[in-house]
Amino acid sequence: MSRQTQVASFAAAFQALSEPTRLRIAALLCRAGRDLCVCELVDALEEPQYHVSRSLRILQKAGLVAERREGKWVHYGLPTGLDPFRELALKAAAAIPEAVLAKDRRELNRRLTLREDGKCLLGVQKTHLLSRRN
Repeated sequence: MSRQTQVASFAAAFQALSEPTRLRIAALLCRAGRDLCVCELVDALEEPQYHVSRSLRILQKAGLVAERREGKWVHYGLPTGLDPFRELALKAAAAIPEAVLAKDRRELNRRLTLREDGKCLLGVQKTHLLSRRN
């Protein structure tokens, strides 16, 4: 990989974290300690599904998030074997003060109680978020 390509890759990681919803997603994933389903993130962040899914695709393309499919459910978590740059970028996201993320974490913890046998089986529960346009 050329030096220019590497620099562009690092810039893409910063750019991916530069949008508030994507930064909130990264911070939640860092603190969750487990993979999260898209619908759990939608309910926790109270953002429309299309916006969360698009944000996750951008984070994934930047190498900051890994996707895992299980049937019709898509789960996202932190990738393994990160390079030092991305590892530090995610540590920065995880270092956001708890008070800033308190509502997101509270909503996520509430949503995680709906899991059955440790799995998300319900889809988005806050249905008003499915069609809301920002």
